Amino acid sequence: MKPIWIVDDDDSIRWVLEKALARENLVTRSFTNARDAMTALQSDTPQVLVSDIRMHGASGLELLQTVKAKYPGLPVIIMTAFSDLESAVAAFQGGAFEYLAKPFDLDKAVELIRRALDESLRESSVEQAIAETPEILGQAPAMQDVFRAIGRLSQSHVTVLITGESGTGKELVARALHKHSPRAAQPFIALNTAAIPKDLLESELFGHERGAFTGAQTTRRGRFEQAEGGTLFLDEIGDMPFDLQTRLLRVLSDGHFYRVGGHQPMKANVRVIAATHQNLESRVRDGLFREDLYHRLNVIRLRLPSLRERREDVPILAKYFLSQSAKQLGVEVKRMSEAALHFLSGLDFPGNVRQLENLCNWITVMAPGQTVEVLDLPQDLVSSAVQHVSGSVVAGEAGSRRDPVANGHTQEGASIAPAAIHAQVVSTDNWMTLLDAEATAMLSQGQSEVIDKLGRHFESVVIKAALRHTHGRKNDAAIRLGIGRNTITRKIQELGIDGAKDD
Repeated sequence: MKPIWIVDDDDSIRWVLEKALARENLVTRSFTNARDAMTALQSDTPQVLVSDIRMHGASGLELLQTVKAKYPGLPVIIMTAFSDLESAVAAFQGGAFEYLAKPFDLDKAVELIRRALDESLRESSVEQAIAETPEILGQAPAMQDVFRAIGRLSQSHVTVLITGESGTGKELVARALHKHSPRAAQPFIALNTAAIPKDLLESELFGHERGAFTGAQTTRRGRFEQAEGGTLFLDEIGDMPFDLQTRLLRVLSDGHFYRVGGHQPMKANVRVIAATHQNLESRVRDGLFREDLYHRLNVIRLRLPSLRERREDVPILAKYFLSQSAKQLGVEVKRMSEAALHFLSGLDFPGNVRQLENLCNWITVMAPGQTVEVLDLPQDLVSSAVQHVSGSVVAGEAGSRRDPVANGHTQEGASIAPAAIHAQVVSTDNWMTLLDAEATAMLSQGQSEVIDKLGRHFESVVIKAALRHTHGRKNDAAIRLGIGRNTITRKIQELGIDGAKDD
C-alpha cells in the first residue's frame, strides 16, 4: 500500500496527523506546500492525499486540479477552516473525496482518512481487475468457471452452445473463444437469427445466386462463406425456423451447403458457436427444435450466470462501463459512492450486464455530480426497489396500512426519500453512513424540519422492533427501550403504530 500524503504549511497539523496515522500503522509522507507535492506527483503517487486549502504559494484547490487531471481516481481530502465553506463547495466541484473542517476532531479525521483509504484500495482492485480481464470482467466464482472453460477450449475446434439469460454477454464469450482458438487470425462472423426475417434468413446464412428470387440481382456470399476458416456465431439459435434447422444440421454433419438457387455444393470450414436464452430441451419436447440438431450443437455447453448470481461483480462492471462511456463522450469519469454501489449490487437486473451498461451510459450523461449517490440514479429504478421493500414491510407487519413509515409517508403526508429505506434493499452494515446520506439529500432538496422527520422514522422503526420482540406487549417493550409506559403509549399513537397491546 502506498503512503498517505499530508500537505499543510502548519507544522502542528502535519505532526498531529502523522502521529495519529502512525498509531494506525499507516505510512505517511508530508509536504509543507502544494508545489513540492505537485513535483513529487511526477514520479510517485499516494494512496490518499490530505491537503489544506490556504497555503503559501499554490493553494490546495490548485493541487486538487493537478491530481484529478492526472489521477482522477485518487481520493483527495481538503482541510478547510469554517470560514472557507465556499472553498469547500469548490473542492467538491473539483472532485474532492471529502472536506475536513478545522479545528477537527482527531478521531473523526482518522476515520475519514480510513474511508478514503478503503475507497482508494477498492478503486485500485477494480482497475487491476479491468486491466487483467479486458475482454470479459468478473471475479465471482461462477465467472471463474467460465474463464476456465474458455482456457480449456483454447486449442479446440469443437462446437459450443452458450446458454444464459438475455444480456449476460454470450457474444463476448463467443468472441473470447474465437480469439483464443487456432482460428483467431480468421474472421469472426456473428448473426442474430431472431433479428432476421424468416424469408431472408436462409439467404443470410448460405448466400444466394443471381436470379434466385426477385431482387437477387447479384450473387451474394452468405455468413458461412464470410466466416470461412474462422468462427460463425449464431445467436438466439432457439428461434431459428424449423425448416432452416434441417439445412443447418446438414452443414454441421458433412460440412457442405448450397446457396439459395444454387446447384453447386459449397464446402464450409467453419467453427459454429451457438447461443440461446431459451430452454432448448423444452423446445425439443414441444417439437419446435430438432433433437438431432440439438445434440449436434450441444457438444460443449457453457452456461453464463445472470448478474443476480454474481452481484460481487457489479462494482467492477460499473467502474468499467462508466470509464468506457466517459471515454466515448470525452468527459470526466464519474464515480459511484459506496452506498450507490451497494444499492446497485442489491438489484436484480433482469436485463443483466447489458442493463447495467445502459444504466452507466445514463449516469454519465444525466447524473448531476461527479460522485453518484443513490438519489442520482433513475427515479424509476430507485422507486421500484423502494416499492419492493415497502411491499415486504406491509406483508410482514400487522396493521401496516396505517403505519406512516411502512407506506412510505410521514404523518403529514411528506414523501420519504428513497435513500431513507434503501438500506433494507442493500445492507445494514453501515446505517449511520446511510443516515448521513439521507440527511444530506433532504437538506439539499430544501426540506425543513429534517431532524423531526428523521427522528419520527427512527423512533417508529425502533419501537416496532421492540414490539415485535415482545410480541406486542407495550410495558415489556418500554422497559427494553428504557422509556416510560406513558411515553411509549403516546408515541405509538403519534406514529400510528398498530399491533401493540397491554401486558
